[in-house]
Amino acid sequence: MTTKLTLTIEDKVIISAKKYAQKKGKSLSHLVENYLKSISEKDTNTLPVSPKVLKLKGIIKLPDDFDYKNEMTNALSKKYKK
Repeated sequence: MTTKLTLTIEDKVIISAKKYAQKKGKSLSHLVENYLKSISEKDTNTLPVSPKVLKLKGIIKLPDDFDYKNEMTNALSKKYKK
């Protein structure tokens, strides 16, 4: 069963989303429905965290400006540098 839903969204966002949907060959309704499914399923599919992992939580203190992606890029660059 499908039900009609009215959303209030900025015009620019709607235009951009419609272009994206058209490029993907999907309807905007289909994209919104799949997005809502994906975020609601994430909550139900979470696994419990083991006590060992919980003990490790917060053990490493990083600076506020720590950039994980930048550090990972640097480490991989060093590893695979020829």
